[in-house]
Amino acid sequence: MTTIQLGKDDRSCCSGGAPITLTLPVAPRPVARIRFEPLEKNARAVPPGGALNWVAEHLRAGAAVAAVDLAGPGDPLAEISLTEETLLLIRQNHPDIVLTLTTLGIHGEKFAGTLKELGVSSVTLLVDAVDHEVADKLYAWIRPDKKTIPLGQATAMLMDEQARAIAAFKEAGCTVNIQTTVYPGVNDGHVGEIARTMAGRGAAKMILVPYIAPADPQEKVLSPPDKKMLENALHQGAEHLETSLQPARTGGLGAGCSAFLGSCESLADRPPVPTKKRPNVAVVSSNGMEVDLHLGQAYQVLVYGPREDGLPCLLTTRPVPEPGRGSSRWQELAETLDDCFAILTASVGESPRQILGDHGITVLITDNEIEGTVDVLYGGGKKKKCL
Repeated sequence: MTTIQLGKDDRSCCSGGAPITLTLPVAPRPVARIRFEPLEKNARAVPPGGALNWVAEHLRAGAAVAAVDLAGPGDPLAEISLTEETLLLIRQNHPDIVLTLTTLGIHGEKFAGTLKELGVSSVTLLVDAVDHEVADKLYAWIRPDKKTIPLGQATAMLMDEQARAIAAFKEAGCTVNIQTTVYPGVNDGHVGEIARTMAGRGAAKMILVPYIAPADPQEKVLSPPDKKMLENALHQGAEHLETSLQPARTGGLGAGCSAFLGSCESLADRPPVPTKKRPNVAVVSSNGMEVDLHLGQAYQVLVYGPREDGLPCLLTTRPVPEPGRGSSRWQELAETLDDCFAILTASVGESPRQILGDHGITVLITDNEIEGTVDVLYGGGKKKKCL
């Protein structure tokens, strides 16, 4: 089954009928932060009604949505009422869709029974350490409720909560999987111990995720793991659990646009061009470097256009209307972007694509970096860039 993560690598519009899992970012509050990960100040969760609309949007577009995973940008167990409402809405409206959850595990013991009653069949627990010294090196802070507690105390609490969560979810009848991010020099040699410990507690399998360094060079504190390190981590995990490596995101501009989305545009086929009335291009991005968000998840768009010397620059940012409003959301966005001839996004549903197209805004599907892609739209080949 293909895994589709909204706002990261969502290709559900291009699934071609293959079963997919939608990962919905419905959790507004984080409970911890890894010190090597950037602080996403602008990450925004989708409300329960908006999450239901996303599922419906994908189904209308022809995607074979087999499962829905609730995960991020915070933790689904931190604001449990929102998670419960989302699960209930999806189960009532789409009873055949499998429901899963990704969490750090804090409060898992408390809510395991309720989540099972709401239809959750499996849980992915984020476990990056089972040793206090390793955990202390990994976490910047852990906040189980609304107050940060001393780190040494917090990491001990976290590991205890995770152990209790596994037991509670298994007792409730849920499958428990483990996801571990490989941080070079910190926990890459610790994967085997994580797998051994989690296997002893009843975990079904382990998923390894390579650490990805922040796009901003000033924030980089670790280099990503190389192939040899990942192979070694896989070998460590496989000694105790069924272990797999989550593949790196691949693809390019316009890759795999499907027939049921109609005329999904790409730069290779009939590229749009700026006009006097519409000289600018809108971009959807979480970090200002790459086109990496589903349009439905964006809270703002970056607007690029030519400066006085003709080179494309970032001109301004504009807000995206709040989710959960149906087609009126996209009508309002189209009016906001009345000076744009195109919008770059990692993925898009049929409704916004059609509405924006009707307003003269071509939707381009890409997961490339912004600078080069915008440059191509304005003629390409320019060596000087303005960001």
